[in-house]
Amino acid sequence: MRLTYQYRLLRIFMNPMQKNIMLLLAVMFLPGVIQLRAQSVSIVAAENFYGGVAAQVAGSSAKVTSIMSNPNQDPHEFQTDAATAKAVANADIVIYSGIGYDDWMEKLIDAQAKSGRVVIKVSDLIGAKDGENPHIWYNPKTMPALVAKLAVVFNKPEAVTKFAHSMKPLLDKIARLQSKSAGVKVTATEPIFGSMATALGFETLNDPFQVAVMNDTEPSFIQTAAFENSLTTKTVKILFYNSQVINPTTKRMQELARDNGVSVVGVTETQPADMKNYVQWMLSQLEVVESVLK
Repeated sequence: MRLTYQYRLLRIFMNPMQKNIMLLLAVMFLPGVIQLRAQSVSIVAAENFYGGVAAQVAGSSAKVTSIMSNPNQDPHEFQTDAATAKAVANADIVIYSGIGYDDWMEKLIDAQAKSGRVVIKVSDLIGAKDGENPHIWYNPKTMPALVAKLAVVFNKPEAVTKFAHSMKPLLDKIARLQSKSAGVKVTATEPIFGSMATALGFETLNDPFQVAVMNDTEPSFIQTAAFENSLTTKTVKILFYNSQVINPTTKRMQELARDNGVSVVGVTETQPADMKNYVQWMLSQLEVVESVLK
C-alpha cells in the first residue's frame, strides 16, 4: 500500500494507538475494501415464504425483499408497480414459484437483464410442470429443494442439514396424521392445500370446481352440483377454503358445509405475518386439521 508524504509525516508525530487508527482508516478506504463492503447480497422473492427460507440460508449478509407478503391481499389480483420492477432489476438473486403462479415475475426478469444475476424457478427444482397444481410450497419436498439450491449459491453446505433439522417437526406431524387422514375424503374451494392433502393421504374430490375458482372462472352447473352433493351427503369430512379469497360462491359452499356438519378449515396462500417461519406456518394449519380429524 503506497502512503502519501502527508501521511508519512503525520505518522512521525503519532502515538501507537493513533497510528493504528490511521492505518485502519486507510485500509477501510482502499478501493477493493469499499467494493467488498458494498457487496451485501440482494435477494428478491416473489412470495414471502420463499423469502423467509432464503433469509434463513443467507443470514445477515443478505437483504431479502418479498414482493407478495400481505396475507390480506388476494394473490390473484396482484399487480406490479415501479418499486417492484426496481427491486427485481437490482436483485442479485431472484426467486419465484413458476408454472403459471407468478408469471409477472418472469416478465420483470426478462425486462430487466442484469449480468451475474441468479434466477431460481422453484418449480424446476422439484420437476413440477405447467398444468399441475401451482401451489407447490404446500409440497413438503419443495422447501428442502430450495434450501439445497441456495446452499450451493452461498457455498453453505451446512444449511441443508440445519434446515432438515428444522423441518423434522413438520415431517413428523405429517407422518403421525397419516394414520388418521389416509383415505379420508375432503374437498376444497381452491387447490391451495392440494399438495399437502396428497402428502397426508387425503382423497380430494371436486378438482374441476377448484380449478375453475383458481382461474377466476365460474364453475359449471355440473361442477357446482357435484360439489354441493359432496357436502349435503357428508361424503367429505373437511372443506378447505382460501381465507384470502372470498367470493359469493365459496362463501355459500362454506355455509352449506357448516349446515351439514362438514368441518371447514381455512388455509392461506401467503405466510401470515405472525408466523416466524415456513415450518411454523405449516404446523399451525396441520394443528387445525388434526383437531377436526379427532
